[in-house]
Amino acid sequence: MSDMTISTLARAGGVGVETVRFYQRKGLLEVPEQGPAHGHGGSIRRYGAADARRLRFIRQAQAAGFTLEEIGELIALDSTQDRARARSMAQGRIAALDAQIAQLTAARDALSRLAHDCEHGGAGPCPIIAAFETRPCDTPLGEHQVR
Repeated sequence: MSDMTISTLARAGGVGVETVRFYQRKGLLEVPEQGPAHGHGGSIRRYGAADARRLRFIRQAQAAGFTLEEIGELIALDSTQDRARARSMAQGRIAALDAQIAQLTAARDALSRLAHDCEHGGAGPCPIIAAFETRPCDTPLGEHQVR
């Protein structure tokens, strides 16, 4: 049964109406047929439970770090039941997340050392500020040599 307006669908998915329209333009959500005309000659598109499930799927896949292109592929895989490809995609995301975690851990450790040096250091410039002033923009904080 299709009984939701686009705004009701958006609320159900925790997004804005423009996000729903964006996903439609990207081909991730279907654009339903317009219903019969109401009021001033306009018609309202109606969405159903399947649309709400798809919207929640998109949001959860994004939260897991999948790109919109990858989400589209996952949606297409659902109809083919290609579990091997879906698993491969998930393993790729896990590897990427592991790399991000390692990078963030290194940055956290370096910042922690800088905060310690700042607290226990003597006279002279603040180690935190000095590290950010002298570090090239493309060098991650974790790779900066702390004095």
